[in-house]
Amino acid sequence: MSLDELIKQCADNDRKAQKEIYQLFAGKLFSICLKYSKNKQEAEDNFQDGFIVIFDKIGQFNFKGSFEGWLKRVMVNTVLLKYRKKNVLNIVTEDIPDEVIVDVDDDEISLDFLLNLINELPDRYRLVFNLYVLDGYSHKEISEMMQIAEGTSKSNLARARAILKQKIEIHQKAQQSI
Repeated sequence: MSLDELIKQCADNDRKAQKEIYQLFAGKLFSICLKYSKNKQEAEDNFQDGFIVIFDKIGQFNFKGSFEGWLKRVMVNTVLLKYRKKNVLNIVTEDIPDEVIVDVDDDEISLDFLLNLINELPDRYRLVFNLYVLDGYSHKEISEMMQIAEGTSKSNLARARAILKQKIEIHQKAQQSI
């Protein structure tokens, strides 16, 4: 059965088709939830909520563009909606610090260590950092998705980078003293 047929059957609430869509995309979509959530438990909750929204709105997919891209966008928007409801995104500032350059020595810093540092960022900084740096969204797109000013997106990204830079420098100094 083709993907288009599966999508149409899902729109008709066919449980078997929904299971197939779930099995096809669960891994990729859960990794998105992990990236935008504080921990695994929150990621699991976001993942479940995201799939409920996906199956509720699958009839709105217009077969233009990538279905996988549509799924990812629904999942990210579901997670961001939760944060908007918690009011963790409502920092409004146009004070944009200078671009922060983070110098990372690949031999000293592991990917897992960097991902842990990113997960430790405050929600508003982590979300903007992930959207901009890891997923390639523009500040304009981020401002629309998160319902914040473009300047706030830029400021939150700069602050996230500054925090990461400070933590990496502390880690590197600690490694040098060993």
